Amino acid sequence: MSKKLMPLLNTDDIFQILNKISIFGGLDDKQLGFLFEILKQSNYKKGEYIFRQGEVPSNIYIIQKGRVRFIEELDMTPYQIFEFGEGNCIGEASVLSRQPHVVSAVACEDTLIIVLSKEEFFKIFKKDKNLFSILILNITREVCRRLKSSDDVLLHYIDKRQV
Repeated sequence: MSKKLMPLLNTDDIFQILNKISIFGGLDDKQLGFLFEILKQSNYKKGEYIFRQGEVPSNIYIIQKGRVRFIEELDMTPYQIFEFGEGNCIGEASVLSRQPHVVSAVACEDTLIIVLSKEEFFKIFKKDKNLFSILILNITREVCRRLKSSDDVLLHYIDKRQV
């Protein structure tokens, strides 16, 4: 089911939010202004899926307000993996890897999401290679931070099993 996307309306509020989001770090006002023109917003009610495990990725999502939980289903059993809050970006790894989502994302409460479509994201490459390079670098850093966090959790459980 495709969610209705609305244009961003309040420039000042959105610029303040964009400046706090890691994948938009290091961007100047012109670049942020360019993004403002292509970003959209969408509302999700508590319990509503933003995307489902196995779906082909279509967007990068930034949590403007609310919380989102990642759930992985294994053998028909859902497992809660992570929970993300305001300012976090989700779905970017799936968009870049061009692979189906490995988890589902569900709104934990009523949530407002900023959406960057996959099509618009890749159009940035043709329009502004510098902006695209910064976004790719920032997304890579964010994915690496998450990988390190996952590694730390895994090592914690391995250490406990050896005791």
